[in-house]
Amino acid sequence: MSVSDISIDKILDIYTRVLRIRRFEEQVALLFSQGQLPGLVHLYIGEEAVGAGVCAALRDDDYIVSTHRGHGHVIAKGGDMDRMMAELMAKSTGYCKGKGGSQHIADFEIGMLGACGIVGGGIPVAVGAGLSAYYRGTDQVAVTFFGDGAANEGSFHESLNLASAMKLPVLFVCENNQYGEFTPAETVMNIKDIADRAKGYGIPGIIANGVDPLKMYTVAAEAVARARAGEGPTLIEAKTHRRGDHAEGEGAFLAGQTYRSEAERKAAQERDPLLHLHNYIAENDLIPMERLESLDQEVIEAVAHSVDFARSSPEPEIESLFEDTWV
Repeated sequence: MSVSDISIDKILDIYTRVLRIRRFEEQVALLFSQGQLPGLVHLYIGEEAVGAGVCAALRDDDYIVSTHRGHGHVIAKGGDMDRMMAELMAKSTGYCKGKGGSQHIADFEIGMLGACGIVGGGIPVAVGAGLSAYYRGTDQVAVTFFGDGAANEGSFHESLNLASAMKLPVLFVCENNQYGEFTPAETVMNIKDIADRAKGYGIPGIIANGVDPLKMYTVAAEAVARARAGEGPTLIEAKTHRRGDHAEGEGAFLAGQTYRSEAERKAAQERDPLLHLHNYIAENDLIPMERLESLDQEVIEAVAHSVDFARSSPEPEIESLFEDTWV
């Protein structure tokens, strides 16, 4: 499949996913800067093409497993922004009843098996989901999103080995934003492309343009079709970037130190997934600009509603501290 083969409806679907992620994350950034969100938040701005492109290739009953930077994955899979914002504000109407926060959102009804604050911790979970589909005889697919840093964890290698040996329907999607927190990936890996590691497990390793939502979709769609056909897993390395810092408010504890040059930051801003897709649609006259403007307003209003919903929601009762626990 090439980008030119993608239908107008699917392009609009992908654009909507990217737009919803962007507007939600912009609002989260604002709220965090105002001190209205407890804990830490790790924004997905700049990486939206990956989650949107991959999830657009999935069915509702397929699975995904996310990371500490998981807001975008939840939204891309069809998550409810009201419940997400309520969780970020630690309200009882949130996905985890206000007790999980930004890094632990899950929604089993849409196949979102959870975000994970442990580096590489979600990779084996996706393999387990793929193993379940294998034994149940369904054609469901499981996707695990993880960063370049997680590709150096033992969980990554063990998971690829098992998935390869059993030909499990799993997509390993590495969101390589070039940094493990503050550390450049090139300083901790003696390889240029993480996708090359697929060779050691006898599975396809594909490098994808992680700032082009449509190209991400085409790569993911082919890998999903391969998995559904019983041909096993695929490792996709999405070359992407994060627009901001590792976590919001990071500058306050870096004491003025920087690990990315201004030139690098500027180049990253110019490689914007939302702008890239918007320009592609405009240049090829695929969707009326009035429709995109109307869609943007709809999304902005939906995000505003999520804030109102969260603010008006009750805080968890103290008794709930002892609920949802296992002894």
